[in-house]
Amino acid sequence: MDKTLLIIKPDATERNLIGHVISRLEKARYTIVAMEHMTLTKEQAEGFYEVHKERPFYNSLVEFMTSGPVVPMALKKENAVADLRALVGATNPEEAACGTIRYEIGVNIEKNSVHASDSDENAAKEIAYFFKNI
Repeated sequence: MDKTLLIIKPDATERNLIGHVISRLEKARYTIVAMEHMTLTKEQAEGFYEVHKERPFYNSLVEFMTSGPVVPMALKKENAVADLRALVGATNPEEAACGTIRYEIGVNIEKNSVHASDSDENAAKEIAYFFKNI
């Protein structure tokens, strides 16, 4: 079984959409291996998104991700990363395919409700960032 990471972002937790996202994941046959409800510190958000440090949106992304609770979760199933990327849809909800999570609940390109790992390598790093011994 492959593993991947999904984070329910502050805009979705604020609108009480945690259950909606989990339901979508379960219907897509993901198994939740680990899950936590937390508020990221500035240092945690900066560390997680360090790959984007030189991008113009980095500071606003860190600010957004620390603005309220998030729900990181480690998921498993065959073809986990690619299937999850298809399920969540394009980063910009306005470009996301109908039926994807971001199409349904994303607000805009920054408040797009969920983060999903983009490769098996990044999934392993991102899972380890939040969950030890997974």
